[in-house]
Amino acid sequence: MLLGNSLHQHYLLSVVYHVNNLLAVIMLDGHANPNAEVSFSPPEDMSQGSSDPRGGHAINDFHNTVSIEGLQTEEQRLVLDTVAQIRKCGLESILSLPQLVVCGDQSTGKSSVLEALTEIPFPRNDNLCTRFATEIILRRSNTDSLTIKIIPDAERNTQEQDPIKAFTETITDFSELPGIMDKAMLAMGVGVSKSFAKDVLSVLIEGPTRPQLTLVDLPGLIQNPGNGITDADVAMVKEITQRYIEQPRTICLAVVAAINDHANQGILGRVQKVDSEGERTLGIITKPDRVEPNSGSERAFLDLANNRSVFLKLGWHVLRNRNYEERDTSFLERNMAETAFFATSNFKVLQKDCVGIDSLRGRLSLLLFEHVKQELPRLRDDLEMALTDAQTQLDNLGSRRSTLGDCKNFLMKLSLDYHSLCKAAVSGHYEGDYFKHEPGEEFSPSSLSAIRRLRALIQYLNTQFSDTIRTHGHRFQFPNFQIPKLDQDAAPTFEDDQLDFCEDVNGMSWAEKAGLGKLTASSIQSPIKLDRSQALKWVTEALIRNRGRELPGNFNPLVIGELFWEQASNWNQLALDHMEHCANICTKFLDDLLQELCPKDIRSRLRTSIIQEALRKREAAASEELKRIMEDIRSYPLNYNHYYTDNVAKNGTAKRKRQLKQSINAATTHAKMPGCTSTHTSASIDIDYAVSTISKAISANMDEYSCENILDCLLAIYKVHQKTFVANVTTQVIERHIVRGLEDIVSPVVLNQLSNSQIEFIASEPTSTKRERDFLEDRISKLNEGRDILRGVMRDTIS
Repeated sequence: MLLGNSLHQHYLLSVVYHVNNLLAVIMLDGHANPNAEVSFSPPEDMSQGSSDPRGGHAINDFHNTVSIEGLQTEEQRLVLDTVAQIRKCGLESILSLPQLVVCGDQSTGKSSVLEALTEIPFPRNDNLCTRFATEIILRRSNTDSLTIKIIPDAERNTQEQDPIKAFTETITDFSELPGIMDKAMLAMGVGVSKSFAKDVLSVLIEGPTRPQLTLVDLPGLIQNPGNGITDADVAMVKEITQRYIEQPRTICLAVVAAINDHANQGILGRVQKVDSEGERTLGIITKPDRVEPNSGSERAFLDLANNRSVFLKLGWHVLRNRNYEERDTSFLERNMAETAFFATSNFKVLQKDCVGIDSLRGRLSLLLFEHVKQELPRLRDDLEMALTDAQTQLDNLGSRRSTLGDCKNFLMKLSLDYHSLCKAAVSGHYEGDYFKHEPGEEFSPSSLSAIRRLRALIQYLNTQFSDTIRTHGHRFQFPNFQIPKLDQDAAPTFEDDQLDFCEDVNGMSWAEKAGLGKLTASSIQSPIKLDRSQALKWVTEALIRNRGRELPGNFNPLVIGELFWEQASNWNQLALDHMEHCANICTKFLDDLLQELCPKDIRSRLRTSIIQEALRKREAAASEELKRIMEDIRSYPLNYNHYYTDNVAKNGTAKRKRQLKQSINAATTHAKMPGCTSTHTSASIDIDYAVSTISKAISANMDEYSCENILDCLLAIYKVHQKTFVANVTTQVIERHIVRGLEDIVSPVVLNQLSNSQIEFIASEPTSTKRERDFLEDRISKLNEGRDILRGVMRDTIS
């Protein structure tokens, strides 16, 4: 029956309820205490109304029959209040917060469990309560209120989310709840275009006696589609359930109805997959009154309740909720009926703290407290990580740039930071985190740390360019014509085993050492090897083409220039490749530097407005410089370096020494010494034969003699100009136009010359960045507030 507003009825029912509880305790204990005293005080504010909320009373007329608040110690309230405060900060969308989730198959009585726990009279029509997740937030406040809103599914588009977010209803009487939930279902589209929704109905109930607690009622798992339920609906309900129960800080209240074999109820299998040890799952058995007494089914569920069939570390709990005939009874009557059932049925053998709604409240209160207390350190770590990540993202956006003054200040600071780091990289001063190089990391043009150390990388590439000119710069290679190494401090030596100047001493090409694979080998052909006769033929053809009025044995000096141009024909392409490579390295360096200093949108606009044009001009100037150098190379090779004449003379001397040595060896005979038993011999040299041999070696052919002299001159002048060319390219092209002055591209002087419109174009924030900044600032504010809350509670409760 419904309770009226009669004070006597209210008082009488309260007496009966408390006496009934006491008798139940005595019966469950198995004996009575004759000295026990029964004390009773009537409920406070009985004049405000009935304890039956279904009578249509105001929110502040409703009081729990047994307050959860009274079951919590001061420490428990402190810890649970902490989670509530963190949730109030809006961090539930950022962090996984501890919560209680009621889950189970369809029609197992989940909503009745939630209703009995909170004593909030939700509509009894299952279609209203189980088509979406319902979040019940009990929060302590100075005033009583009940607010309902909808949290839209993140997968909805913005047009769908906006009206759902706007849904907010506040009621003052529980009788308004069914109508509000009808409106909520309509807003979510449930019953109109679909049967279920991933949106969350959030019910916030505040009051001075409310405990800090959050519970979530999930739609019941559906075993088979039918009656308007599609396969897609079945899959959606499973997805909703999975999303909640797999969260590591969720305590699962797995509801199993006694009217069906627990092995056939899918929720147990699902929670065991995400909580294999049963550390955060509490099993709840409902509808025990619907089982035939003394039946095998009753014994099976008694075993389950005793944690023997399916073991859970948190154990099991049995509830007897309202049946259909009792649907209009009050919570007080519901609790009395439950107490009587567990005092008289076969379920009375169970421990009293494992049956009934009152003991479940206390059990959950302690369980949630221990769970939250255990999770607080990890929650703090997660919060710190989220805060660091959000702060990093905000830092990447740079300072706020809403006004022209903001834009100018931002660009001025950017230019100073840019100049400082760029100047350090160009000068080779590698101090600070930006230039950090991990031990063991390879130093190559593909390495970011190498690119940041720009001066070191340019030096490295210049060295490799020098090696490339030495190994791939010449068109022809003459193994039989030795050329001495140039040494300012020591006289050159001319050993037979000396390496030829055009061979790679390291056995590795510049392209490989520079990390460029076969770039050089594919663009420049390897030198063509010519033996002595082939080399002389090549020179002879040039000599014939360039013959003037020279006497026999002499040659036109222009022939050396023609041969030199052909021998150095690879220089231009190699220099172009080197210049382009260095320019690309500088571009990558500036891109990385801007990425370090400013947000993406600024990088893009700064690059297109200033940097690209500046780099294009620098590369164009470098190309012009290289053209001038090549023009000098293509003119007659002038030389005022004594190394040229030294090399010609020393090469001639070396050649004559080889000829003399060969002649002496040919004129030397070895004879055994007479009367000597040893193997020693005496050497004798036929001087006339040696002179004759060396005379024959000197060619009487004047053209051949000229060709040999021309080749000696070519090798000498090539060696001198090769070193000059490398020095000119690295200094006048690379250093002067590619590297030097990079720090001035984005200097305060350059930025000061920009118009106001150009400054705003480069530095102003787009709308998307403003939204992102507002979002991150709001998130950081929430996280900082949550961190302060956690620090306070952990200082007080966590040792």
